[in-house]
Amino acid sequence: MTAVLPARLLNLPEHYDLAGTLSGLAVIRNDPTVRVTAREAWWVTRTPDGPGTLHFVRSGGTLTAEAFGAGAAWLLERADAIAGLRDDLSSFASVAGRHEVVRRLARTHQGWRMPASGLVFHHLLPAILGQKVTYQEAYRSYRAILRHFGEPAPGMPDMPVPPAAEAIAATPYYVLHPFGVEQRRADTLRRAADRAAALERAVDAADAVRRLVSLPGIGPWTAAEVVRASHGDPDAVSVGDYHLPNTVAWALAREARADDRRMLELLEPFRGHRGRVCRLLMAAGIGAPKYGPRFQIRSFARF
Repeated sequence: MTAVLPARLLNLPEHYDLAGTLSGLAVIRNDPTVRVTAREAWWVTRTPDGPGTLHFVRSGGTLTAEAFGAGAAWLLERADAIAGLRDDLSSFASVAGRHEVVRRLARTHQGWRMPASGLVFHHLLPAILGQKVTYQEAYRSYRAILRHFGEPAPGMPDMPVPPAAEAIAATPYYVLHPFGVEQRRADTLRRAADRAAALERAVDAADAVRRLVSLPGIGPWTAAEVVRASHGDPDAVSVGDYHLPNTVAWALAREARADDRRMLELLEPFRGHRGRVCRLLMAAGIGAPKYGPRFQIRSFARF
């Protein structure tokens, strides 16, 4: 297995965490298109030039990037952004110091960066599948879609290339139904796939959010989940999340329950890095006391 193009060498900042950073490319946990360890990472995607695989290997303070497939040149050009090396952390230390919990987590995970893939639809597919369902349901649907539409990744044939937006847009609902995707999410997914080219032309995170929420079925939660990975937006907050308001309220104010309004109020001192703070809190496993009903796991394929 040999990359067609020369490898690209990237200098790393002190304390850089490859696994912690590249895991930010996964909108859904255990995303089969992402594989990371402390020293090595693979990411498979569909670039404007075609399928491609990006491979990172760390050695000391250097990260070697090599790429495979039709999208290799595109991936190598963006390798530093995908590795989170364009993320600006210069103001975060002072912001994090506004709360002891955030300050401690920022120090513990000081090597984390926000990756910016430069691709919208790659992350939009699992984000839509994750709307208003449990993680298990979303993951099962995502894996089924990757198996149905995907193809072996260049240079890494045991990993799948995500489906082309055109293929999803042309797929009738009855094909998606056995994968556990009910009509509402299926219609949202197919509309988004039909508009994928326009979504990819977004000039920055704010523009991407505007374009995303203009589509029926896509709200602030989905948009935030996408732009954190596509544009490395450190301020994107997943408003409408089932657990996040309680997590934020418990971590920052020892309040067991909160709504989105209260969550945003507590996050306001961290404006500019609110999404980064949320990621730190979630990764730390901070959770409010659990009581009340939970989402039930359903199988739409049976209906």
